[in-house]
Amino acid sequence: MAKAKVFVFAPSDPSGESHRTLEGQGCELIMGKANWDTPQGETELAMAKMADGCDALVGTSIRSTPITQKIMQGSKNLRIVAKYTIGVDDVDVEAATELGILVTHAPTESNWGGVAEGTITAMLTLLKKVRERDRYLKSTDGWRDMELQGTYFGSRADGYPGITLGIIGLGRIGSRIAKLMRPWGMRMLCCDPYVPDAKFAEYGVQRVDLATLLRESDVVTLHVVLTKETRHMISAAQFALMKPTAILVNTSRGFCVDEKALIEALQKNRIAGAACDVFEHEPLAADSPLRKMGDKVLISPHMVSSNIGSGLKPGVAWATRSVISALRGEVPDNVYNKEVIPQWQSRFGGKSML
Repeated sequence: MAKAKVFVFAPSDPSGESHRTLEGQGCELIMGKANWDTPQGETELAMAKMADGCDALVGTSIRSTPITQKIMQGSKNLRIVAKYTIGVDDVDVEAATELGILVTHAPTESNWGGVAEGTITAMLTLLKKVRERDRYLKSTDGWRDMELQGTYFGSRADGYPGITLGIIGLGRIGSRIAKLMRPWGMRMLCCDPYVPDAKFAEYGVQRVDLATLLRESDVVTLHVVLTKETRHMISAAQFALMKPTAILVNTSRGFCVDEKALIEALQKNRIAGAACDVFEHEPLAADSPLRKMGDKVLISPHMVSSNIGSGLKPGVAWATRSVISALRGEVPDNVYNKEVIPQWQSRFGGKSML
């Protein structure tokens, strides 16, 4: 029996443990060049040639060369595209479904939990003026600059109501943020048309529409997947609704925010600040205005979930198990496009290549 061929289109396992696991199962590996640190991968044509005849594709985010229909059509026997990450916006999921291919992702707590913690860190850094106070002491002989007043987040017994936090998306990350911030006693608004009322009540958030959330929130934070619906869901019209004292936090996907509109909103003081871990084009261009806005902007190189002992490592292990399951003719436990499962089972169910 011929070896199963696995194209690791965007490696992200410096230890090589996942590669050895697949090879130990008898797989032949084809290694791509792109990875989390150097996302400029192959061209679509080169990727299609590397994927030709493969039974599985696996890797981390690869926005420079997404997994397109053309790439997946390189093999009639392709069973699975397995992502190390939560997001699958760099995979043409609709095409995969039409072709009868499973797409799996890795919603590990080490990933999404890290995003929630990083989001809260960004809020506090901006509104507590952590960077400004540190720099003031290090760069002057002074002691206190009373211009560097922070914002008190929670409600108080003296009647201070606290800030209003607006959470767009009440999935894993949005729910974790609501859970962590609930003891602070602030007002929390949330917009998510796909979540039942019971979940809003469970996490102590008020259900509102997007326009209300934007108008009334002091902090707006995005936690949605990138789809046709959420692409540029925050653009000029939405910034016009926000308070001039409000800040925007985006740790979801760069294309959820219209970056040009964000830059204009910041330059014209339509909003007070922004924290971004993700951008429309990554790496962020050296001449991007976002790099030159000082303390008004807090930027991070798409690594909010990167923490010691977590990050992608658990997702790499999960995706590797998913590939092995699919090659054994078994449905993995983390299929994103579940509607394809019946079709997939009729083609590959019980047909092991290992």
